Amino acid sequence: MNKMDLIAAVADQSDLPKAKAAEVVDAVFSAIEQALKKKEEVRLVGFGSFATATRKASTGRNPRTGAEIQIEESTSVRFKPGKALKDAVN
Repeated sequence: MNKMDLIAAVADQSDLPKAKAAEVVDAVFSAIEQALKKKEEVRLVGFGSFATATRKASTGRNPRTGAEIQIEESTSVRFKPGKALKDAVN
């Protein structure tokens, strides 16, 4: 499922026009993004949680040359599914 499929599903299930459903989906994504930028956890009960995690700087190797390279510290987003989502998938 891609974003357009999600918008179509939201429009069908909520009896909204696709344009309004697209605004709703974009607003949800934007709200999640803004919270994660502030390093806040986004907890959607029954669905799951989004949180940021910081990866420490480390030393790696270039696979072609074998030379050591420095990998900078970075922030990534982690998702932990909730019980209801796990049960629905199984």
